[in-house]
Amino acid sequence: MVLDTNLRGTFFTAQAVAPGMISRGYGRIVNIGSVTCVAGYAGLAPYGASRGGVKQLTMSLADDWGRHGVTVNCLAPGWFKTAQNAVLYENREWVEYLCDRIPLKRPGAPDDLAGPVVFLASEESRYVTGQTLLVDGGISTGATRATVAPPKP
Repeated sequence: MVLDTNLRGTFFTAQAVAPGMISRGYGRIVNIGSVTCVAGYAGLAPYGASRGGVKQLTMSLADDWGRHGVTVNCLAPGWFKTAQNAVLYENREWVEYLCDRIPLKRPGAPDDLAGPVVFLASEESRYVTGQTLLVDGGISTGATRATVAPPKP
């Protein structure tokens, strides 16, 4: 089910809009990935595989359609509180654990996605294609809470 929704759905949507973009010689496709397309998380294998597939699909479609003036990129959010995962955020210990691993020390807010998606959909990104833009507060860096304070410069 998750592969059908996330990966096949992304493919068929792109396939449906591309002909019009190709005929105009211009278009912007912004696929939705996830931080799970670049990092593994226990218990999220099907979801991560579907989002990893979206990342790969983005690169392939960018290669296929770039010569027609169509850019294809992937927006990859990190941990955001949504209706789908709200139950996780009810667990204070889990939220603290998560925030310890995010360099910006908080989950994402919906407004954190506005600028990046507008950029990818705009003329300002005309030379950006096949890329995955992580909007994840830095969690993909592999950050963990330091057990010892770093030395002062």
